Amino acid sequence: MNDYICKIATLEEVAAMMDFYIENDPEDRENWIKWKENAIDNIKNNRTINYHGLLNGKVICEATAAINGKLIQNSEDLINGETAYLLAFRTMPDYRDKGYFSILYNFLINDLKERGYKYATIGVEPDELRNKEIYKHYGFTEHIKTREETNPDGTTITVEYYRKEL
Repeated sequence: MNDYICKIATLEEVAAMMDFYIENDPEDRENWIKWKENAIDNIKNNRTINYHGLLNGKVICEATAAINGKLIQNSEDLINGETAYLLAFRTMPDYRDKGYFSILYNFLINDLKERGYKYATIGVEPDELRNKEIYKHYGFTEHIKTREETNPDGTTITVEYYRKEL
């Protein structure tokens, strides 16, 4: 873990990660193209804070905190001046279950606290049982609501939203 660092990602670093997903996830390629466009716009307009975990200079995990509700579907009760919405938790397959994301998550939470946020919210699909257990472990136990979200390609998913105090 000595060669692992956490940082707030630059716009260029986020764009490079999105290009990686566009190239390596053909099933969701069209969604990734739109998500990249949105991510860049959100960074430029201070709507998100993007976090990267790097091992030997290579991004192995990432997370995003949305701090402006304009970009999040169903944002009522999820984002306000004291609440950030967490999303895009991803860890490269070879680095899962090794503690790297937990370190990034703690870095993110500490950063949000330093910025004055008191709560964090998160969304998870009901059938993502492993993710639900992880989020519960992180303290996301207060169920806020369940709603539908629409992906850029028009597919809809059901999402359960949870909150925790920081």
